[in-house]
Amino acid sequence: MDESWKSSWQRARNHEGVTRGARAFCALAAVLAWGWWAGWQAELMPVLLGVIASALTETDDSWRGRLRAQLLALGCFGLMALAVWATVAWPWALMGVLALSALAFTLLGALGERYRAIAFGSLVLFIYAALAAHTSRAGAAQATPLMLAGAAWYGLVSVAWAWAMPRAPVRFRLARLYAVLGEYLRLKALLLEPVRDVDLERRRMALALHNGRVVDALNAAKESLMSRMGRGQPPAWLQTAMHQYLAAQDVHERVSSSHEHYDLLATAFFHSDVLYRCQRVLTLLGEQSLKLSLAIQQQSLPQHGGMTSRAIEDLQAAIAHQDGIAADLVGTQGAASMARPLRSLHALGHNLAAMAAVFATALGGAAAEGGVDHVLFDREPRSLGDAWGRVRAQLHAQSPWLRHSVRLALSLLAGFALMQATSDPHGYWILLTIVFVSQPQYAATQTRLLQRAKGTAIGLAMGWAAIQLFPGALVQAALLVFAGAVFFGARHTRYVLATAAVTTLLLLGFHQMGMAQGVILARLLDTAAGCLIAAAASWLVLPHWQSRQWPRLAAQVLQTQALYLRAILAQYHSGKRDHLEYRLARRNAHNADAALSNSYTAMLKEPRSVRGNVEVVANFLRLSHTQLNYLSALGAQRGGAGADMDAADEEMASALLLSLQQLAEKLEQAQQASGARTGKAPAAPAVAQVLQEFGPTGSAPPHAPARSLMAAQLALVGKVFPQLQEQARQLVEPPHGRAV
Repeated sequence: MDESWKSSWQRARNHEGVTRGARAFCALAAVLAWGWWAGWQAELMPVLLGVIASALTETDDSWRGRLRAQLLALGCFGLMALAVWATVAWPWALMGVLALSALAFTLLGALGERYRAIAFGSLVLFIYAALAAHTSRAGAAQATPLMLAGAAWYGLVSVAWAWAMPRAPVRFRLARLYAVLGEYLRLKALLLEPVRDVDLERRRMALALHNGRVVDALNAAKESLMSRMGRGQPPAWLQTAMHQYLAAQDVHERVSSSHEHYDLLATAFFHSDVLYRCQRVLTLLGEQSLKLSLAIQQQSLPQHGGMTSRAIEDLQAAIAHQDGIAADLVGTQGAASMARPLRSLHALGHNLAAMAAVFATALGGAAAEGGVDHVLFDREPRSLGDAWGRVRAQLHAQSPWLRHSVRLALSLLAGFALMQATSDPHGYWILLTIVFVSQPQYAATQTRLLQRAKGTAIGLAMGWAAIQLFPGALVQAALLVFAGAVFFGARHTRYVLATAAVTTLLLLGFHQMGMAQGVILARLLDTAAGCLIAAAASWLVLPHWQSRQWPRLAAQVLQTQALYLRAILAQYHSGKRDHLEYRLARRNAHNADAALSNSYTAMLKEPRSVRGNVEVVANFLRLSHTQLNYLSALGAQRGGAGADMDAADEEMASALLLSLQQLAEKLEQAQQASGARTGKAPAAPAVAQVLQEFGPTGSAPPHAPARSLMAAQLALVGKVFPQLQEQARQLVEPPHGRAV
């Protein structure tokens, strides 16, 4: 029982939601305790609002990075407060400043997660300051210092927490990475099931969609590590975490690998159990990944009992048995037909054994890895000039960030006009709802506003019940602190619960100040109004429909795969080395693939009238992910036995590189042609000219006989490419004579 309690405590203290909620609990409890001790109950609400706004700017970072971000956030908060003080007496001037602030701050989202959070928190504080000012400069002058004090207090708690406990966020992200990697291994194992009438295409699609989650987890873990990397030698725990991250990257490349069409393997070994043994090894590796995830969170050793090593021994014995059968067929007609699947089976077995070896050392430190390149690529802006260049690059009609900023600004103008027209004293909740639910994508906005409406209704019911059941001020204050902790702990994972918690918090806060009369109905109506405005804007104001982005996203996939292939070929010349250049090429290819799958998922939630040809999109996604699997197999084989390359292989690889780059260029041209006039159908002659350059069916790269593992993998890519090219043609063709 004691061990169970200890493991639960370890999981809780390393869980990001729990630690975020604990920070909020400490900050809010201290504010309420001070307010009660000093007799400042009337001043508590502005301080609490400042704490909330500051907590909304928090991202995973080191204490130094958090300190810099907090100082920047306080500067932005001060600027917003000054803008409210200067314009609060003139509502229409305040409305204009709010719209301009939304336009400018939203564009900062192009700089990265840290700046998106600061921009979001600054807009929220602007609305909080306007709400607390009560249309007078005197009210603004009184509330603003209290809000800034609350924001500074939470910033101090956050920085101190990051200094005292820097490891928990890294452990949480690594644990989540191995958890989603374990699910990817399970899904990959399903492809190896040698039975008739299996829908492999559906299983490949599920694998491609889940790959997006794996890539997101890899990126989150990388950013967590990157933020804690100093200029000197990193501490031992950080080196171990880096080793685990690089091991996960290696596993991802290996499990993404495909050495043959799985239906061909199923046909060739239908009367053997060898594929079931491959499937068992993959399944056990998936379970091992989940156990490793748990071990990272609990800071313990994973429990596995040697089942994987025995399964690999059984697999190797089954492969040796197939070798014996093939030897008996030498000189017969069946020998030639078995050569290709048997070679692929050997490559698959070698890859599974290598993957198991990576897992076996994943919890070890990095000290034994002499010469391993642990450098990570930092995607944050390096200077003010770099930051301005990134923002300026978004100033075009096709930019999702510019579209979102314009959409949000116009939504806030509409909400402010409604507030003024109805003389609603609580009308700022309309603006808060718009800020919280508006997202760059239509699908994300619709999901968020439904969650917001549901959470608000639940929170109002909970708040009313708490006021009726617990009339004591001290108990209500305790519930307020608990609601704040739940809000910040759940807002990234369970938004309905988070919205219910913050609604309860605000209702209890207003009741403590004696201002709860009419709040419940006003909150409900204002939330509904804000959701309706945000929903209408996501449909009518510069909608970012996914079907219009697919030619560009598809071109990025092909271009990054070409660069990945080039990096792999360089490794075949120079020898295997996981340096930054190679890892960056591999990660960019998977990032582009993840962007494609995430876009497809969002497209399915959009109105049918704007989805375009969903079947073609699905086919392109499945084929491009399959092609990436074949390239990953080339990457996994580098440095292994049989990883040789002759002149014919180089010629085939060069042809593939050229074909991928040319198809990417044609898709880019199609995107530019269709986007020449934003929101309107492209000129038909321009699109037709682009389509003609594809050719009737596309020229496939040469298919040489498979002389080596490299030749076999290049031949597999060469067979997928014409199908991918045909889907690309249909992707940019206007269905029924019109552009999508």
